[in-house]
Amino acid sequence: MTNTDSADIGVDLEALDAFLLSDRSPENSMGLSDLDGFLTAIVIGPEVLAPGEWLPPIWGGDEPVFADSAEAQTILGTILGRYNQIAAGMDAEPLRFDPLFWIAREGHVIVTDWAAGFLDAVKLRAKAWDPLITHPEARSMIIPMFLMGAEDGDDLPLGQRLLSDGDLDKLLEHGEELIFASVLGIRAFWIEHARKPPHSAGRNRRRSDARARRR
Repeated sequence: MTNTDSADIGVDLEALDAFLLSDRSPENSMGLSDLDGFLTAIVIGPEVLAPGEWLPPIWGGDEPVFADSAEAQTILGTILGRYNQIAAGMDAEPLRFDPLFWIAREGHVIVTDWAAGFLDAVKLRAKAWDPLITHPEARSMIIPMFLMGAEDGDDLPLGQRLLSDGDLDKLLEHGEELIFASVLGIRAFWIEHARKPPHSAGRNRRRSDARARRR
């Protein structure tokens, strides 16, 4: 997993990762990289979502089994802490964005899980994301997320199609750079979109099977 400085606000990503990989976490729960993409989309997205709406999807529709209330507080607190950490980075000057990507045994960065998690958050409020997805120019900022994170063609918007293996490999070679550019562009789009009067808004209208290790 690529590094991120979480110690300054006490976010124990090691403990969270261990729990997500344990038998007490639901089988369909997100992994740490998926979760990071998911939280990033919630932070920079068009609407403010309460934790009560976005915490359940993390567990894939089931309930985690915590050893006790202390562990529940630790794990849920870490998830909320990572959310706050991402939000603080986005508001920092200069802006700070430190996504959590897996590093494959062969040494390459895996971005597909992160992108899939990002799309999971988009689906929570699909209609709210429409002004970006349907914008004739700005939609180019989110299309890489769909191409890298979509599990099948049904997840792709507006006639997009899944890439061939060769084309996808070429795209993934620049996955880190694309995600950085996409996140910053998407954030800027929604900030600008929020400044526009309501009458103008309408016009601007997974998972990897690779075995990974921490860096």
